[in-house]
Amino acid sequence: RLDTHLIHTRSGPVQVVTLPWLTRSTLMTRSETESLSVGDVNQLLTEKLTIAMEGEIRRLNPDIPTVLLAHLMADKASLGAERFLAVGKGFNIPVSMLTRPCFDYVALGHVHKHQNLNASNNPPVIYPGSIERVDFSEEKEDKGFVLVNLERGKAEWEFCTLPVRVFQTIKVNVSESENPQAELVKAIGKKQIEDAVVRLIYQLRSEQLDLIDNGELHALLGEAHSYTIQPELVSQLARPRLPELNANNSIEPLEALKTYLASREDLKDVAESMLEAAQGLLGGAEEVLVEF
Repeated sequence: RLDTHLIHTRSGPVQVVTLPWLTRSTLMTRSETESLSVGDVNQLLTEKLTIAMEGEIRRLNPDIPTVLLAHLMADKASLGAERFLAVGKGFNIPVSMLTRPCFDYVALGHVHKHQNLNASNNPPVIYPGSIERVDFSEEKEDKGFVLVNLERGKAEWEFCTLPVRVFQTIKVNVSESENPQAELVKAIGKKQIEDAVVRLIYQLRSEQLDLIDNGELHALLGEAHSYTIQPELVSQLARPRLPELNANNSIEPLEALKTYLASREDLKDVAESMLEAAQGLLGGAEEVLVEF
């Protein structure tokens, strides 16, 4: 619950105002919200919390350094992996409610990404972030903790990074490769994967599936802490257009079909039948010569 704790340290006392994670049901009854929109509910919740905070602030000793320690989702925060957890379970708190002169430092929890929501640092409003990466959305994020030197009316803080679990994405497009397995082996070899959380994502064509040695891929990734392999089939419709079939070129329908079929090794066995069928549809009687 919202409360204030007086903590005695070797350097003197500190007041810590604690604000736990709040939901709609914490502050409001069902009858109060049943006819309101989501926006109206959030507005009413904010007003109720403001009143409760004012009551707690009036109890503070103005001569003692004060920290607000809160588990909440601030309205200006950049979300991380927690975005999958927060939907529908809480509401956003305006940063303006936290930047009060009575607070010398605002320590926030919930958002995994380290950030300062008050550039003026008066007071600092800090999410230290999580101390470990939890999924690939945090692959590039530094993780650590915040060291604070606190006194009444002033707080100096520093973000200290920690050595954390490595997340490594290996993404390769082998759809145009004659030897896709070799390309995958080469890509894995370029990365430091020992004890890392790894995902191998590669794009290939359906006719290349038999060229992939999954056993070798699993063996190569075995030194990782954990790994996933995600093959993705490339749609033939997404392949680059042939220059001969550019919209600016004038080409007869049968010639266009011949050009296209010549680029499709996987259709070689049915190319002649397709051309004969096309000839029939076009109503021509001339013989179709197929050269591949």
